[in-house]
Amino acid sequence: MNLGKGRESAVTIDTKRKLIIIGSFLMGFGTLGALDGVIFHQLLQWHSVVMETSRQGQIISDGLFHLAVTITLIAGGIVLWLGGKPTDISKGIRLLAGFFLIGGGIFNVVEGLINHHLLQIHRVKPGDPNALMYDVAFLACGIFLILIGYIIRRNTGVKYEV
Repeated sequence: MNLGKGRESAVTIDTKRKLIIIGSFLMGFGTLGALDGVIFHQLLQWHSVVMETSRQGQIISDGLFHLAVTITLIAGGIVLWLGGKPTDISKGIRLLAGFFLIGGGIFNVVEGLINHHLLQIHRVKPGDPNALMYDVAFLACGIFLILIGYIIRRNTGVKYEV
């Protein structure tokens, strides 16, 4: 079925835009997850995903966490690859950067609210007298990333959120 050149281009640009939004969001989410795992779990050794278990349980829970963020990064990379070059659409780089930061911020907020506050399976720095300060700072960093991402994205002309 021939949709005509104008219609075909509009669908292609809209699809590219959606793929860039989804892919960059996944890349941001996965990147902040990977940084959380590397910095807080491995380098600083402040916490594991599940603290109230044996050392082996902590290693397994961290391994599953790293597997999940790796899958998220791979999925984001594939979706971005399918979307093509961001420069092929108007303000594509702003769209990519904005949703990357929004995705990273969402990771911090979701992980912080669920794991630190609702489920209480770990804190950013458990056992520290200022543990709540670390948890709040973690959430604040996430909110800051979301706001910066939104500011970058808002001038892209995108009227929808995927």
